[in-house]
Amino acid sequence: MTKDVIALTKKMPDPLSVLAGLLSGGPDLLVGTEGEGAVVQLCDPQGRPLVSVEAPLLVQVRGEAERLLGAREPEVPYWWTEARATTGVKEAEELAGTFAARIATLVGGTAWPPQTAWSLAVVKTDGMTVAPAPAAAQPAVDVLTDKVAVVIQDRPVVAMTAWLSDAFRAVANAGLGLQIVTPAGTRLSPAVRGSLPGWPSRWVVQDERDGYYDGLTGAVLRWSNGLFVTADSPEATPEDPRTPIAASFQQGTGDTGERQLAISFRAVHPADDRLVLGGAVEAVWQEVTGEPPAGWGTEEPANLPWSLRQLTDVAHERAPEPTWLVVVGTPERPGLATVRVTRTQAGVEEDVTMVFGYGPGEQVPTDAVVAAAEALATRHDLQSMLVQIRRARRDLSVPPRFEGPGVPYAFVLGAEEVREMPGDRARRTPLALAPRELGPKTRPALYYAFPGNPSDLSGWQDFERLMRHLKGS
Repeated sequence: MTKDVIALTKKMPDPLSVLAGLLSGGPDLLVGTEGEGAVVQLCDPQGRPLVSVEAPLLVQVRGEAERLLGAREPEVPYWWTEARATTGVKEAEELAGTFAARIATLVGGTAWPPQTAWSLAVVKTDGMTVAPAPAAAQPAVDVLTDKVAVVIQDRPVVAMTAWLSDAFRAVANAGLGLQIVTPAGTRLSPAVRGSLPGWPSRWVVQDERDGYYDGLTGAVLRWSNGLFVTADSPEATPEDPRTPIAASFQQGTGDTGERQLAISFRAVHPADDRLVLGGAVEAVWQEVTGEPPAGWGTEEPANLPWSLRQLTDVAHERAPEPTWLVVVGTPERPGLATVRVTRTQAGVEEDVTMVFGYGPGEQVPTDAVVAAAEALATRHDLQSMLVQIRRARRDLSVPPRFEGPGVPYAFVLGAEEVREMPGDRARRTPLALAPRELGPKTRPALYYAFPGNPSDLSGWQDFERLMRHLKGS
């Protein structure tokens, strides 16, 4: 299993400290760079990478190390320096641990995981073998076939790190799938769950009883012809191709009392040099939690304090290419959003998926949904919005077991979409309740309510009927 080792330090690792860490394998190993110098690699005499070290990241958002690593973090701001060892090479794992231990010792801090980063001694590397290119050419990819890239992760939470973000881009450009392999105890960040494309991409969980299974569907998997595929059931027939479901996926599925409020929306802004992005996210966050987001970033951990201006500047610099962002809340009120900013013929689009977590006894603030929808409809160019309530973890992470679907609580159709529909179709709905008008009477948005009870899936039937009606089918 691949090892990621991270140093959390109050001071930025200076060049001499990094050099001392890179000499953890002795002076005979070579040092190279990738990604225009953003990644430093410790290589064997043939130039094949053993350990890849990402540039230190200054984290100014409280709670990210606890959320992603389960680790106690220094007071913000602190530096996050991540090293990734080459798959299947014991000495490489020891090199990564020694590198992190040396960095933490020299500049002051801690290393994660503690049991890996404990030795400062030079690691013996005589006679070891290293995975050849092309897999080693991409630090996050462990196995590369003509169908998929396989990434092996051994972390409490698989996050959208710089490593993984690079892997997502690389497989998209190559037309490949991405399969993430983890041990049974690992969970996904919502940012990774929402970014994982369809087949053949999947989350593969190692399991003692069934070997491997899909962490999102529970389907038992096997390796065949260069990728993980669903296993055949002994009772399967051509007419009924049954797929066995892993027993581990079906365990621990009782109601814990934890809930999530999930909000997805799209806003389409007129293209304007004075446009400030992120205001829609901030407006919803303020209504739901009573405070703005804590931080944001272009990867996880989210490292920057919340700033509309900085967020807008990053998206503007990357245009016309799209920009992907992650937004987080405080440890006291878990919240996470992913934002994709895209320039289109219609203008500048913000596609947002956000989720907030609540424990047993905590009230899901459904009364804030109408106010959030009103803010989007009147001030932030809302096109559409869907609100769901889920039986899911308060900490927002995605476990490799069945959690059940969310149920619709509300749907909002933006004022421009209402205006463009023929006749009075948007108001004459098949639902028992008439839609509620939001915003100006002359150009209102429409708010459609659903039961919102996690025990009652009939809300999806109402939602499907409403969508068919609005589309005119």
